[in-house]
Amino acid sequence: MKASEVMTRDVHVVNCETTLRQAAELMRRADIGSLPVSRDGQLVGMVTDRDIVVRAVAEGWDLDSPVSRVMSGDLKVCRAGQTVEEVAAHMAGLGVRRLPVVDDAGQVVGFISLSNIAFANQPTSTGTLLDGTARPHC
Repeated sequence: MKASEVMTRDVHVVNCETTLRQAAELMRRADIGSLPVSRDGQLVGMVTDRDIVVRAVAEGWDLDSPVSRVMSGDLKVCRAGQTVEEVAAHMAGLGVRRLPVVDDAGQVVGFISLSNIAFANQPTSTGTLLDGTARPHC
């Protein structure tokens, strides 16, 4: 089974100049916790609800600051044509629970998460991913 068969296709992407407030409002409306960030049509980072709270709100930043100020720039992705097993192993190795899915041109075409993999009825992949992401950090 391919990532493209289990991914969520409804993806919201913001640009670097989107404000923290606008990003948070979009996350609330869409009931999501992260957004890919693009510049000139190219993916350059991710901003999460945690980035906004821990990096911006906790430090007293203006919520009209751009998301580029708090986004993670070391973007990790997977490819639509990869198998669910490959994606689960990649996510486990990175210790992440979700990844943007890109096509051959590098454009975001979806998102794949732990729940997508779990509902794909791929027990081995789900176990691999859980093993890599659900460990206590003591």
